[in-house]
Amino acid sequence: MTENIAVKADRLYKAFGRRPNEMVKKLAAGAGRSEVASLGTAAVIDASFEVKRGEIFVVMGLSGSGKSTLIRMLNGLLEATSGTVTVAGRPITGIPARQLRDVRRQSISMVFQHFALLPHRTVIDNVAYGLEVQGVAREERLERARTIIRLVGLDGWADSLPSELSGGMQQRVGLGRALAADTDVLLMDEAFSALDPLIRREMQEQLIELQAELGKTIIFITHDLNEAMFLGDRIAVMRDGRIVQIGTPEDILTDPANDYVAQFVQDVDRARVLTASSVMEPVRSVVTITAGPRAALRTMRDLQTSATFVVNRDRTFAGVVRDRDVLRLVKAGETDLRGIIRDTATAVTPDTALVDLVEPSVESDLPIAVIDEKKRLVGVIPRVTLLAAIGNVSTTTGELPVVEPAATISVSLITETLRETALEGAQL
Repeated sequence: MTENIAVKADRLYKAFGRRPNEMVKKLAAGAGRSEVASLGTAAVIDASFEVKRGEIFVVMGLSGSGKSTLIRMLNGLLEATSGTVTVAGRPITGIPARQLRDVRRQSISMVFQHFALLPHRTVIDNVAYGLEVQGVAREERLERARTIIRLVGLDGWADSLPSELSGGMQQRVGLGRALAADTDVLLMDEAFSALDPLIRREMQEQLIELQAELGKTIIFITHDLNEAMFLGDRIAVMRDGRIVQIGTPEDILTDPANDYVAQFVQDVDRARVLTASSVMEPVRSVVTITAGPRAALRTMRDLQTSATFVVNRDRTFAGVVRDRDVLRLVKAGETDLRGIIRDTATAVTPDTALVDLVEPSVESDLPIAVIDEKKRLVGVIPRVTLLAAIGNVSTTTGELPVVEPAATISVSLITETLRETALEGAQL
């Protein structure tokens, strides 16, 4: 299990002041941040977490929450007052400076908010700088740098100076430099916060693509909740130096640990975070393709539906049959459903974002079918369920939460649709 852990923090504390060790003792005994303020500043308090290899782990919090201090302890830029950090199984707390430098060169790269490029070096020399520090021969490091330059979308700019580049392009150089060092772990401290919104989104999307291609472990610091939700495989939420919740974006959005986290996520665009798997329901009306018209008609009558899903023997999705078509077969004495199966129900995968389900749901009178990688039917999403999830509306009362979250559909439309759908009876 430990082989799958890239970074581990265990009971990390960082205190600034005249008596930091005394502060840690008081904090460990249950004192709050304000109670030790006379002794100094408690920046990070009892932080513990593990980051898996190949995941994007986001640390999110408001200004002063301790997130930037935390990331600087992960590569030894700040020495922990108490606690331990291991990277790729090697400790970086309490070790001599020379060993720490070796760990940094071999295992950790960092991308800063303010690019930190060398102004008199070209793009390719900036990207290759980490390799130069590692002692890699010039030809080899330049060749590796050229490959990375193509990966980060700067092909054709290798011989340009940083001053000739836009802010987004400069940040690509900074990211390229970190990637060229070929370390397993990337630490990114508010790396995109200085960029314009459109460029920022492009960089976020490119980071995900690069991570999928290169398999790097990324620890990303941000104060932007939507950025955290978009990038993170898991998210750690910090407040006043403490980690108050760790979970997937869906965990944090749908099951906040406390009122602080709930208030923090109240304005998140739920449609872009939640996926089909988080809201799908069990399939109630379903028959196998060999069941025959009479069995299909009986299923629909028992469940009071006008259509039913059809699956093959291996439960792969075949389509939908309607009651009027099934009744026609029964009257004609037919025994095979195949001729009336319609592939009219929208089928999506479990990881499809809810925002991509709105249009097909509105256009179809059938629930959306959810199928896995083997095309097996694993659930359905009725329209009422989809709209309620996006608007954070109760499907039983139609009531909105006290604080209305942002959504891609207006609250009035959601509420009205819920009322109309409640009159339609049971769903498939």
